[in-house]
Amino acid sequence: MKHDLNMEKLTKQEEEVMLQVWRLGRCTTKEILQQLPEPRPPYTTTASVVNNLKRKGYLNAEQRGLTYHFTPRIAQSVYKSDFMRNFVSNYFKNSFREMVSFFAKEEEISPEDLKEIIDEIEKGNG
Repeated sequence: MKHDLNMEKLTKQEEEVMLQVWRLGRCTTKEILQQLPEPRPPYTTTASVVNNLKRKGYLNAEQRGLTYHFTPRIAQSVYKSDFMRNFVSNYFKNSFREMVSFFAKEEEISPEDLKEIIDEIEKGNG
């Protein structure tokens, strides 16, 4: 299934925050910050990243009292699919076959791994 988000790309920092939002489901800026690896950015930086994600359409915001709670507007699987399509398009001339061949040549994927992947695809689990 093809997904075309037509959304602004995420920076590395925005992607790190989104990974936490996807993991937590519904969360506050403080909860996101607590999940980020050390050294953690300042609260204000994280709040700014969250606001950028909201502006870009990746997050929904719901105010409860004085606190905003955020939920993802885009499923992680949809983002991952779009990200991989762009990655393959940019680095492997839009060929997943060329990408797999590259990793096989670099010995990042063993022949056994490839056989297992083929088996999964043939069974419909891939």
